[in-house]
Amino acid sequence: QVQLVESGGGMAQSGGSLRLSCRVSGFPVYNFMIAWFRQAPGKEREAVSCLNTRTGNTYYSDSVMDRFTITSDNSRYTVYLQMNNLRPEDTATYTCAAGPTSATCQGPASFGAWGQGTQVTVSS
Repeated sequence: QVQLVESGGGMAQSGGSLRLSCRVSGFPVYNFMIAWFRQAPGKEREAVSCLNTRTGNTYYSDSVMDRFTITSDNSRYTVYLQMNNLRPEDTATYTCAAGPTSATCQGPASFGAWGQGTQVTVSS
């Protein structure tokens, strides 16, 4: 059974850092597209970052480019999202998702497995 479990959310001050983790089970993490989406109240879900764990290719939205970094540790079956220089507008529920390596990062419909989400709150 495919499962994704996020951790690492919490509160941070503007300019601070947090690292989110997405531990996967039930499938080989080294051959999938793993994405981090976020959704703030009243806003649409946004694809923040994606990692093709087979090729190493990454995607970042303009809003997080140069601040967030997505990596994977295949030995730990975990994908990380390092978030630096956080801003209040980064406040949202962050959810990781898994899909085939052909998945379109910006398209949630491409991803068939989702975690429960973890809350990130950034204060000014």
